[in-house]
Amino acid sequence: MKRRLVLALAASAAALAATGAATAQELLKIGLILPMTGPFASTGKQIDAAVKLYMQQNGDAVAGRKVQVILKDDTGAADTTKRLAQELIVNDKVSVLAGFGLTPLALAPAPLATQAKVPEIVMAAATATITEASPYIVRSSFTLPQATVPMVEWATKNGLKKVVTLVSDFGPGLDAEKAFSEGFTKAGGTVENLRVPLRNPDFSPFLQRAADAKPDAVFVFVPSGVGAQFMKQFSERGLDKSGIRLISTGDVVDDDILNEMGGVAAGVVSTHHYSAAHDSPENKAFVEAFRKANGNMRPNFMAVGGYDGMHLVYEGLKKTNGQAGEALLKAMSGMSWTSPRGPVSIDPATRDIVQNIYVRKVETRDGELYNVEFATIPNVKDPVKAAKGN
Repeated sequence: MKRRLVLALAASAAALAATGAATAQELLKIGLILPMTGPFASTGKQIDAAVKLYMQQNGDAVAGRKVQVILKDDTGAADTTKRLAQELIVNDKVSVLAGFGLTPLALAPAPLATQAKVPEIVMAAATATITEASPYIVRSSFTLPQATVPMVEWATKNGLKKVVTLVSDFGPGLDAEKAFSEGFTKAGGTVENLRVPLRNPDFSPFLQRAADAKPDAVFVFVPSGVGAQFMKQFSERGLDKSGIRLISTGDVVDDDILNEMGGVAAGVVSTHHYSAAHDSPENKAFVEAFRKANGNMRPNFMAVGGYDGMHLVYEGLKKTNGQAGEALLKAMSGMSWTSPRGPVSIDPATRDIVQNIYVRKVETRDGELYNVEFATIPNVKDPVKAAKGN
């Protein structure tokens, strides 16, 4: 079975390579694999909507090639992601794989992308090591250490001495825990670490342990879409009135569900790369167009990862005159542009995105809750790879 798969992928890669320069009749297919159902469906919904918006604004053809997006629902299961990626490469002859809502889902097809020499654009998953799983992976989202390290700096400058970290127990959560704990301890603080199951989490017992520790603050990471459940239990346990501060990465106070959280979210300080309230002409236009196209749904950081992922494909194809494969991969590496989130670039050494990280506070504006930015850390690389000298 494995040998047949390798041979099929090799044949697919050869067929793609044999196309050479693109002609006007050639169809370029993008396999978009997202969790459209299940507990992480909000991620899929946001990215799918952003991909559609980008194509509405920029057309369904670029560099002489008509673009077709083939959307597949992996339900958040890595085995399904891998099977779908195999089918898209072998049967549909896609030139690009994209999407990937969680780390296990991004890692599952990495060997297939390598064998078939098909670029894999990670629009959501945020574990630092993902781009090391295949030389064909390019990230348009962020890494958790990239968002976490600035929070360490803010916490130490604002007098926090004792912090409990509470993270979802999988790759990005462990990245966030490590980045915060190492940095905060080095700055003289003390940390206690708590990990919550990724699937069907019950935060209550962990929040009780956090309250019993009597820290200055609780630092939290949970995946996009889970923040409302966390906030509900944070309030039910009375931590919002205990004097313990809540600090987080932006996943917790996700723009897509922020208004559902109510007053308990007010005042939460987070660090992240995107807010729907980001004050720039590019973002105002993006938010307006996104809401108009999606029944007033507010875009979140997953949406901007999908939107910028499509920008990578389109602009890369312009550079290669429509060629995909390794030519497209090289064209995307080192690319820079102004995104709705601010200035961004793709680090040619790591294929990770370099971007501003913003310190934000949840405030009410025009009757809605927003993450309002009040400080900027410019041009942040992934700290994990930067520490390795990459």
